[in-house]
Amino acid sequence: MVELGDISNLTLALLLAACIVSAFISAVTGGAGGVLMFAALNTAIPLRMLVPIHGAVQLINNLARIYYVREFIRWDLCVPFFVGCTLGAAAMTLGLASLSWQQLPMALLALLIFYTVFKPKKLPEIRLAARNYFWVGLATGTLGILAGAVDPLLAAFFVRKDLSPKEVVANKSVMQAWCHALKIPAFIFLGFAFSDHLGLILLLTLAAVIGTRVGVALLNKLDSDLFFKLMRVALLIAGVRIVYQVVAA
Repeated sequence: MVELGDISNLTLALLLAACIVSAFISAVTGGAGGVLMFAALNTAIPLRMLVPIHGAVQLINNLARIYYVREFIRWDLCVPFFVGCTLGAAAMTLGLASLSWQQLPMALLALLIFYTVFKPKKLPEIRLAARNYFWVGLATGTLGILAGAVDPLLAAFFVRKDLSPKEVVANKSVMQAWCHALKIPAFIFLGFAFSDHLGLILLLTLAAVIGTRVGVALLNKLDSDLFFKLMRVALLIAGVRIVYQVVAA
C-alpha cells in the first residue's frame, strides 16, 4: 500500500508537477497527457496500484475539463462509445477476455498511433461514423482495465479536420471520463481499497485540475492547424513510450 507518508516530499513534489504538466498537455493537445502522467507516477507507485489510482485521478481531471468545454459535446459520438466501453470493461473485469500475450494490445495501439502520425496525405483520416464509436469504446474499455492510460487510443480517432479543437477535447474527455469511471467499481470488485489511498489521490487530482484549467485557457487561443500539429507530436511521444514498454517487457 502506498500512502503519503511513504513518499518523500521531493518525490511528491515531482509527482504533483508531473500531474500539472500532463494535464496541461492533454487540455492543449487533446492527447498523450494521460500516458505521460501514468509513466511519471509509475516511478513511485507500483503498477498493480497505479491503474486504479491513475483512473481515479483522471476521472476527476476529465470531469473538470468537460466543464470548461461542455457545450461542444457530441452525444451522437459519445453514447455508442458508452455502450461499447461498458461491455469491454465488464468483460475484462470478469475475466471473459483472455490474452496469450499481455503486450499484444499495446503493440496494436502503437501501430495505430504511428499510422495516425505518419500516414501519407493520400491515405484517409480515421473518420468513423458516429455509431462505430461503439467499437472504439469496446477496445477502450478492455484496454483501460489492462493498461491504465487510454488517451492515445482515443486520440487516434480524433485527428480529423471535421471536428474543431474544442470538439476534440470535449468529446475525448467525456469518453475518457466514462472509461475511468468504470474502473472504480471494477477495481473495487477486484479488491482494491480506494479509501486507503484517498490523500494521495486528492493531491494528485488537485494538481491535474490546475494543469487542466491553464491548458483550457491556452486552448482558446489556438488555431486548428496548430492544434492538430501539437496533437500529432503528443501522439508520437506516447507511441514511442508504448514501444519502449513493449520492448522492455
